[in-house]
Amino acid sequence: MPSPVFSAARTAAPAELALPQHQPLVAAIRDGLVESVHYGSAIAVAANGAPLASAGDPLVPFYPRSSLKPLQAVAMVRAGLQLPADLLALAAASHSGAAEHREGALRILELHGLSVSDFENSTDLPYGVNEREEWLRNGGGPTQLTQNCSGKHAAMAATCVINGWPVEGYLDPSHPLQRLVAETVRELTGEEPFALSTDGCGTPLFALTLRGMARAFGRIAFAAADSLAINDDGGQAAQSAEAAVGLAMQRHPEMVAGEGRDVTELMRLLPGSVAKDGFEGVQVVGLADGSAVAVKISDGGDRARMPATVTLLGASGVDTAPLAAIATAPVLGGGHQVGLLQATDFLNQPSAPVNEAL
Repeated sequence: MPSPVFSAARTAAPAELALPQHQPLVAAIRDGLVESVHYGSAIAVAANGAPLASAGDPLVPFYPRSSLKPLQAVAMVRAGLQLPADLLALAAASHSGAAEHREGALRILELHGLSVSDFENSTDLPYGVNEREEWLRNGGGPTQLTQNCSGKHAAMAATCVINGWPVEGYLDPSHPLQRLVAETVRELTGEEPFALSTDGCGTPLFALTLRGMARAFGRIAFAAADSLAINDDGGQAAQSAEAAVGLAMQRHPEMVAGEGRDVTELMRLLPGSVAKDGFEGVQVVGLADGSAVAVKISDGGDRARMPATVTLLGASGVDTAPLAAIATAPVLGGGHQVGLLQATDFLNQPSAPVNEAL
């Protein structure tokens, strides 16, 4: 295994922490009383990148975590990676670890003469609750294949084979693959990364803004919609890497996350959308017209991610009625619902104005 991107000597906390100016986005209500509050930041942007709505501090750098995967997949397609749509969706996935996900990752490896021994990701149990329980009942333990990023890592190793790049060390920031990923991230987001770290699976991780990530997802979703429109008109234009990734995710949302996962449901309920979550409370959604939304929950609370996102989609002009089932969650007492998780009126709360440079 290669050495980590950063050594322990570089992980010391700064003397003074500059805290983002987050706002209350989501509250847990128990019998009419606010029990918990999740703070965060959010932004909705139009196709041209202009802000439509925002809350908190959407221009502060943050780590997008796994929401970077569609951007990484675009880089790999640009480098010549060609996969069936279901496997390309898996390359952009934080999958649940179901059999179809594990088998899909193995298919990517086998197509390129690789094996699990070529993985350089970390080990983990399946991410999905049901998938994890089944895996444990059958005597399974943490593996690189069941780790939720294994589809991406299989695709990364395959991209190396296609280009004649070394497979060993493919996670090093100086590797040709990661240099291409960095270049693609800069192009799609329109930003120079503010910092570089290492994601949980070992992949280089860039600090960006919510605005930049929204811009990137808007481009991917618009490219997918544009490609469909050209094909419907009988055109033969070459499909861009952005379109290939966006269409794969739309056509196989079950590979991007898994059954019972809200990201999978969102793409099923909102045609033309491209959605990806990330650890520590990140959610980004691109829409067919090129607009997009991005959310970061400050405490990393995963349960608050989707209520804030659906509210932001509504502010972008999306009919969110079909999303009602994933826009909230019950608060239970004694096995019965006694409250619910709901977004605050954060778009109408006083906040610092969005930077004019937007």
